[in-house]
Amino acid sequence: MAANTPKTRSESVFGLVYATSAFVIWGLSPVYWKALGAVPALEIIMHRVVWSFFFLVILIVLQRRTREFVEVLRNGRMLLTLFATSIFISGNWFLYIWAVNSNYLLQASLGYYINPLVNVVLGMVFLRERLRKPQILAVLLATSGVLYLTISYGEFPWIALTLALSFGFYGLIRKIAPVGSLVGLTIETMLLSFPAIIYLFYLHSQGTGSIFHVSLKLDLLLIGCAPLTAVPLLFFTLGAKRLYLSTVGLMQYIGPSGMFLLAVFYYHEPFSATRVWTFIMIWAALGIYSTDSVIYYRRET
Repeated sequence: MAANTPKTRSESVFGLVYATSAFVIWGLSPVYWKALGAVPALEIIMHRVVWSFFFLVILIVLQRRTREFVEVLRNGRMLLTLFATSIFISGNWFLYIWAVNSNYLLQASLGYYINPLVNVVLGMVFLRERLRKPQILAVLLATSGVLYLTISYGEFPWIALTLALSFGFYGLIRKIAPVGSLVGLTIETMLLSFPAIIYLFYLHSQGTGSIFHVSLKLDLLLIGCAPLTAVPLLFFTLGAKRLYLSTVGLMQYIGPSGMFLLAVFYYHEPFSATRVWTFIMIWAALGIYSTDSVIYYRRET
């Protein structure tokens, strides 16, 4: 995502606060999803979609972006594009929440660590972007880490790769779709809300739905999926407008780092020597990638 040049020092400080808040919320979000561990992941996603849509519509009105929202709704081609992105983002959400509540948080963090490198490859394949030598080295090093984990540990990191690819393709399509992040996400959740509401009403009619059947705390947690989805997105947008692109690029690792620390030190997921070396290779690749990005961005500006 592009970021404008900060105009004042105070803007940069506010940008850092906004962006850091967004990434910290994303990094600590597994604690929230764990609190919903008794609810099936599919049902959580349905609630996340529906409540997020209502919450985002309120934000659209408050930010006076109703006209932009309506214009996108009238554009059939744009709606089709956002329908495709809604499939990718909902699949990403579902797998992420399932992974967190199935004790695969380490793999989830790995997926979001390698996502920037996946974006580089997708840009090369679909947008014909040329890779710089450090980028090639970073991609090869990350690939080696994944292969090492697969061969040595006998565990193919399908969760990590699926999360990285689904979010990568989501970003790729949204990159070429001329729509703002808030309006785009609102329409994506709107498109997903139709089947979600039908599914939730079905669960309610069968008496198997979680909301309004278990406890007030659980009801509030399910409804709270909306601000948990929208607020960090809004913070990120506000922060990105006030910071350099290279700064935002480096800060994006706060999220998966939070997931990693939670997985190892709080939830005590198994962290074998093989996984240690895999993460070391991934972190080295990200170090090369980030350093190259900063140097290239400063040279261009």
